[in-house]
Amino acid sequence: MPLYKVISHDIDTQVFIWKITELESELKETVVLKEKHQARLDGMLSEQHRKGFLSVRKLLQAAGYEDEDLTYDANGKPHLSDGKHISITHSYEFSAIIISTKNVGIDLEMKREKMIKIAHKFIETEFDFLDTNHQYIEQLSVIWGAKEALYKMCNSRSLSFKQDMHIQPFSLIDDTGKALVDCKELDFASQFTFHFESFENYTLVYALEHE
Repeated sequence: MPLYKVISHDIDTQVFIWKITELESELKETVVLKEKHQARLDGMLSEQHRKGFLSVRKLLQAAGYEDEDLTYDANGKPHLSDGKHISITHSYEFSAIIISTKNVGIDLEMKREKMIKIAHKFIETEFDFLDTNHQYIEQLSVIWGAKEALYKMCNSRSLSFKQDMHIQPFSLIDDTGKALVDCKELDFASQFTFHFESFENYTLVYALEHE
């Protein structure tokens, strides 16, 4: 399937979304991988993960890039050869990337009951405003997605979803919210804006720094 959707957030920031309906062999047809990335693909035991990996390369092509333009740092954060920021996500049937001149992060999650069971692991201050009787899974999905996006942006494995990341009260109607990352251990504090939307039982969240 071609691109599922493109979100032009502003002149400097775009989100590309792919719905994975192809066979693995079909995704491979026009994708050329550098040796390091081919070895990574060959080591993936899950067909779902391999298709997610390949569909991200299709998204790169849609954005005017090739696999050769993509590198990863020691923490696994992706970078583009022209200096623009990129963040990557995939979940089951979908993959997505965000490309910007700003520091950005993105996450895509399927809405599942499991979110309720694990909420205590990634939420603390947010319990003060959550409504457990109304669209609870949707709220949890946004919070989880926002924190995943922030984690990718900050590029530090020391950050705690629960203690260091704080989502401020938001409305599902507004499709946007604010967040604070405050880690005393790293002497780091910064404000972020995140945006979200739902489609086909998935929640997409992307975040920008100092927007």
